[in-house]
Amino acid sequence: MSFKKLNTPLKETLDHLRMEQPTPFQKKILPRIKSGANIFGIAPDGAGKTTALIIGTIQQLKGEAFQDAPRALIFVKDKEAALELEEKFKVFLKNTSLRIFSAFDEPNIEDQKIEIYYGVDIVISTPKKLKKLFKISGINLNELKVLAVEDADFLVKTSDYNDLIQIPEHVTKCQYLVFATSMDAKVGRLQDSFMSHSEVVTSK
Repeated sequence: MSFKKLNTPLKETLDHLRMEQPTPFQKKILPRIKSGANIFGIAPDGAGKTTALIIGTIQQLKGEAFQDAPRALIFVKDKEAALELEEKFKVFLKNTSLRIFSAFDEPNIEDQKIEIYYGVDIVISTPKKLKKLFKISGINLNELKVLAVEDADFLVKTSDYNDLIQIPEHVTKCQYLVFATSMDAKVGRLQDSFMSHSEVVTSK
């Protein structure tokens, strides 16, 4: 899939960034994301996993804000990863109306609940914080279209893994995307829960 097949806001941003061609991994995975398939994206660092996640998410949300409830939820390992991914997203959101918010373990949870309540399209969160927000009705998952995990290698930590797999139990229907450098035992175990019907896309 070439970038020419993306929606107009994304194409304009990619032109501005002078990104003319997808990486081989992106060329394989972007059409599968666009199709709505549940996917494990397995590739080494430098293959373009994070950019594929960002482009794929914006594409699925059509680059447009919609009502108040989040439509994309992306899990990361910690505060630093959340803020870094948010900044990378913002580079690609300039020609869209999409709203983004990062939730991590340190700030006051009531403040985060209010921020989300006033309307956001993409939420980046640690599994622990998302679980806490859900418990206090601080996030509405009824409108989710995409649930993703960036760099899922961090799930080697049992508490993160257990917090993560509980969330899809409360989601009616959405697309699941898991990105990792390898299909190790912990990542592969996700097939026993919300990734039971999924494809594996690799860089090879």
